[in-house]
Amino acid sequence: METNNAIAALAALAQESRLAAFRLLVQAGPEGLSASRIAEALQIPSSSLSFHLKELTHAGLVAPRQDGRFIIYAARFDTMSALLGFLTENCCGGNPCSPVATTCCAAE
Repeated sequence: METNNAIAALAALAQESRLAAFRLLVQAGPEGLSASRIAEALQIPSSSLSFHLKELTHAGLVAPRQDGRFIIYAARFDTMSALLGFLTENCCGGNPCSPVATTCCAAE
């Protein structure tokens, strides 16, 4: 992942409503959720949610798709994995490390 893409993704997630929406979409899996279901679950007005989903989409973290008269939003797991890889690629002196490690391997 390029540094500029990582910065865009981190900036998009650095807001409470967007982080909550992204986490909800991760939990929903590849099927995703309609904007109305997201708004209902997070108790966010539709107009505000639309702005937040647009920001997540521009950062490459969310992908919208048309399903009849609804737009379904789904987390882009490839982007999420790339971001985690970017954040941990220099961990442990560049040696392979688990992205869910609680401490750096080099500190053990």
